[in-house]
Amino acid sequence: MRSVHKMSVALAAAATLVLAACSGSGGDASANGPVTLTWWHNRTTEPMKTIWQQIADDFHKSHPDVSFTIEPLQNEQFQTKMPLALQGSTPPDIFQQWGGGSLKSQLSSGKIADITQASSSWIGPLGQSAKGWQVDGKQYGVPYQMHAVGFWYRKDLFATAGVTSPPSTLDELNAAVTKLKAAKLVPIAVGGKDRWPDAFYYNYFAIRQCSVDALKKAVEKTELADPCFTKAGENLKAFLDTKPFQDGFVGTPAQQGAGSSAGMLANGQAAMELQGDWNPDVMQALSEDKDLDSKIGWFPFPSVPGGQGDPAAVLGGGDGFSCTSRAAKACADFMGYLVGEEVQKKLAATGSGLPVHPAAVASLKTETHKQIAEYTAKAPHLQFYLDIAFPTNVGQALNDAIANFFAGQGGPDTIVQSVTKAAAGNK
Repeated sequence: MRSVHKMSVALAAAATLVLAACSGSGGDASANGPVTLTWWHNRTTEPMKTIWQQIADDFHKSHPDVSFTIEPLQNEQFQTKMPLALQGSTPPDIFQQWGGGSLKSQLSSGKIADITQASSSWIGPLGQSAKGWQVDGKQYGVPYQMHAVGFWYRKDLFATAGVTSPPSTLDELNAAVTKLKAAKLVPIAVGGKDRWPDAFYYNYFAIRQCSVDALKKAVEKTELADPCFTKAGENLKAFLDTKPFQDGFVGTPAQQGAGSSAGMLANGQAAMELQGDWNPDVMQALSEDKDLDSKIGWFPFPSVPGGQGDPAAVLGGGDGFSCTSRAAKACADFMGYLVGEEVQKKLAATGSGLPVHPAAVASLKTETHKQIAEYTAKAPHLQFYLDIAFPTNVGQALNDAIANFFAGQGGPDTIVQSVTKAAAGNK
């Protein structure tokens, strides 16, 4: 899930089937009869895998000329498969899209459909959420849900260790780590193998250290030149030095199997995990515990002393889709269906994300998810995951540098330098 990032935290020009390669504008494959949409999404586990299939089946019932061939892909596979698909002659018709700089990078393929006009009748309720899927004022995809990253924790393990309330400051988080270690518990699980979970930490230390203006400037100019970004790395190094994670975290996957970081939290083998709001949905598939939702809680990333960042700013992003140009009209119609009130309520009830349609917030699965939705709605700033906000190659270089930093290689300055070097390659 995610980014992926990691917030998680990820599209391009409408065209006719016949003239797609040369004209970049016109009609749609489905205008001449039935069309089968090839759909790549990142929900490989239940219940979402089946829910997506059901949503496609329901759409087909009301639009019999539109069928689907669905291929679920692991989140991390999109980083390699999607660029190759866009270079080829048969990319998927609809695919997972995280917006931001990654979307902008994909436009160079010439295969992403501009759905500005096609979405005009139904995009209104999405409000500000839709802007992350725009480039130069044009709509190249839409989110079907938004996300916020924070700490998920086990209430039972906190109680065992004598941690009486969720930490609200970095000092309180460090104190909780100390108490959990004293109780012979793993304080925090992290899926270092997948890299983007590591990036959540650097992202948040940057959000707490840097002003909103500095964050916006960094994304606009594709640089981490402000000294606050180096300071964020120094604060992260001090946190890593407390050794808050499980042994061997560098080789731990984020979401695959009971031994993943999500699985560790789900099965009571770790007390906390910094992850997106989707985490309970992932964890439930990795645990036999049917009462899991009642045992876990959520709290925002703590405030950091001395920082210029707003302590209520949130790291997040969204899951969305983009269309390629072969069947852009049918694809856009389907995306309008996904963000409609009926489907949004179904998705909200799964606990896999925050709905983009305001009418669906009441359908969120748990009170915790409603808490996250309320917190995010009130946040003074939602910072897109930096790996998504930056162009694709820059975001990957940043995540690689952060992962190496977690593994003990390089320093705060090398994280900053990785972005500078990768951005230079774009010029």
